[in-house]
Amino acid sequence: MNYKSRKIKSFTDLRAWKRGHKLVLVIYEITKLFPKEEMFGLVNQIRRCAISITSNIAEGFSRQSYKEKVKFYSIAQGSVTELQNQLLIAKDVGFITKEKFQETAKKSIVVHKITSGLIKKSKSLVYQT
Repeated sequence: MNYKSRKIKSFTDLRAWKRGHKLVLVIYEITKLFPKEEMFGLVNQIRRCAISITSNIAEGFSRQSYKEKVKFYSIAQGSVTELQNQLLIAKDVGFITKEKFQETAKKSIVVHKITSGLIKKSKSLVYQT
């Protein structure tokens, strides 16, 4: 099956969602190791932020207009940037190693770039409809 013949039928078919979902799973693994007193602090904030990425991609996918899709995909992208900030904080306070930070940050950059492509494509379709 070639690339052009694949039909996107669900938000789970989107590359941005797939990579975002993998990032969420990594975030849950990382935050399991945080101090227990951070459960309602940074752990909660990081997890909610990561979940927001895939949730907004999913919600954007279901919207009827490309203008609405762009809105939700842009919120998802903002959540990626927020997550990157929180990962920096976690590294700087010693909750994650520099190596784990770099590995996770790279994954977040990929999600950011793929989501950028989704936004760009959706914006181009706003003016075609």
